[in-house]
Amino acid sequence: MANFQIDKQQIEEIRSLIEAQHNKKLQKKLNQFHYADIAEIIQELTNQEALFLVKLLDSTKTADALAELDEDIREGIIKQLSVKEIADEIEELDTDDAADLIAELPEARQEKVFNEISDEALAEDLRELLNYDENTAGGLMAKELVKVQEDLSVLKCVNAMRAQAENVTRVHSIYVVDSKNRLKGRLSL
Repeated sequence: MANFQIDKQQIEEIRSLIEAQHNKKLQKKLNQFHYADIAEIIQELTNQEALFLVKLLDSTKTADALAELDEDIREGIIKQLSVKEIADEIEELDTDDAADLIAELPEARQEKVFNEISDEALAEDLRELLNYDENTAGGLMAKELVKVQEDLSVLKCVNAMRAQAENVTRVHSIYVVDSKNRLKGRLSL
């Protein structure tokens, strides 16, 4: 497998498309990229060019890219987004990344963003995660997980994992619990 890297020529092409506001061409080009590549591209652009990209592309594409960015670059972009735009980005992230992004906002703006989040359960999970210090286990955890009962048949277990995985962006482990929801073990993927 060949290594893919963003080169100066690609960055200049993207800059030209931004300057000319060729939105359709830009969207078509950038939709081919992984979110980590988009984060790399954003880091090479000016703040205004990066903001243009974030507003142009769908939140499903840019949310994870924002989470990957250097904190200072992300902060510069987030400051220029409306609370609704921030809420849209947050709704696409896993709770740990979303909590990190919200934590960077001033308290008054955090509350406005929470008011724009349509999923009340997500907002509550994020509020809970913000109560933990950044470098503690609680501050690092995500609320999304895949768990199965220890007494399920293989077929029922696979079906339960598939159903839950639809709501989790990245599945790294499957947690096995007993009938009282106590952790019995973990299966790393």
